Amino acid sequence: MDKHIKAPITNEDARLLKAGDYVYITGTIYTARDAAHLRMQETLKRGEPLPIEMNNTIIYYMGPSPAREGRPIGSAGPTTASRMDKYTPQLLDLGLKGMIGKGRRSDAVKDAIVRNGAVYFAAIGGAGALLSKSIVASEVVAYDDLGTEAIRKLEVENFPVIVVIDAEGNDLYEMAVESLS
Repeated sequence: MDKHIKAPITNEDARLLKAGDYVYITGTIYTARDAAHLRMQETLKRGEPLPIEMNNTIIYYMGPSPAREGRPIGSAGPTTASRMDKYTPQLLDLGLKGMIGKGRRSDAVKDAIVRNGAVYFAAIGGAGALLSKSIVASEVVAYDDLGTEAIRKLEVENFPVIVVIDAEGNDLYEMAVESLS
């Protein structure tokens, strides 16, 4: 089923999404990959505030290529989400409500998704140029020294994703394997 949501995402919207739903996101999301997640973890260990608000935020695991002339961003395909798994439960407990990436997630992340009523979306790998067309603005908001791994604030319009793990813990990847059995 196709659904349209606004970002930041509300608790209610997150809980209404089901594994397998096609979703179009409009609003503000953030990018962060491995190095940014490590730096956020170090920030939290020091007892300092994070550079972005986690409450109801969606993080896209993506490091863009340079923007072409007249475009806010270059190719913007997802990276493998499991690389962020060791950091994700803590961020979910701090209010992170959605993540966009590709690939499976650990049991610890799935448990944290259910505990916090969050959602994990997949974007189509290999379609970075197409995905970038849904990004209307991009600006670095933290960790500029990390280059492509800096945290960026993105404004998106009808950004296409698929719900992989919903707030109840239903996992589209597991459902697909089960349907083949």
